[in-house]
Amino acid sequence: MNCSPFELHDYFLGELAENERRQMDHHVRACASCSDELQRLKITQTALMTLREEEIPQRIGFVSDKVFEPGVMGRLWRSFWGSTAQLVFASAAMLSIAIVVHAVRPAERVEANRAEPLSAVVMDRQVAERVQAAVQKAVAESEARQTAKTSELLAAAEVRYQAQHEAEMRNVADAFSVLQKHYNLMVRASNDYVRAR
Repeated sequence: MNCSPFELHDYFLGELAENERRQMDHHVRACASCSDELQRLKITQTALMTLREEEIPQRIGFVSDKVFEPGVMGRLWRSFWGSTAQLVFASAAMLSIAIVVHAVRPAERVEANRAEPLSAVVMDRQVAERVQAAVQKAVAESEARQTAKTSELLAAAEVRYQAQHEAEMRNVADAFSVLQKHYNLMVRASNDYVRAR
């Protein structure tokens, strides 16, 4: 409810002419509700003045940005233990080395049984092919999981960006509405002034 002869916001912001301001001074002293409203406006202005100004972010920060990268030791630790494909590859390499070491026999035993090295070579080749197939399968599964997780993160970031964008657009619309009201008041005052002459 506005019982004052002029807008209280205009009075508070110092947008009234001198004679209108004097009328509002008398009215605010006499009217308790307008005086309370003026006090609330002053408290709001004080609260807003204490906030620090922040620059609007130019883009969204992603987890892949350089700012979020861990240190050298953290990257090494994460690269070794954080990748299933690398762990599978390391396990397969250790298994291959164990097989090769076990297959290598002293020269006397190899010379004693010449037919055995041929089967050992064939067996080593088969083991190597199986290990290679297992490593490729593990790498493909790991890449598929990483791709799915990346897609989920991008979708979540898009939702957050859309929500933030809509909130900013609402703020702009509200600010535009306030400016439109001030403009309409100025036009009305100008028209009243022209009619009064």
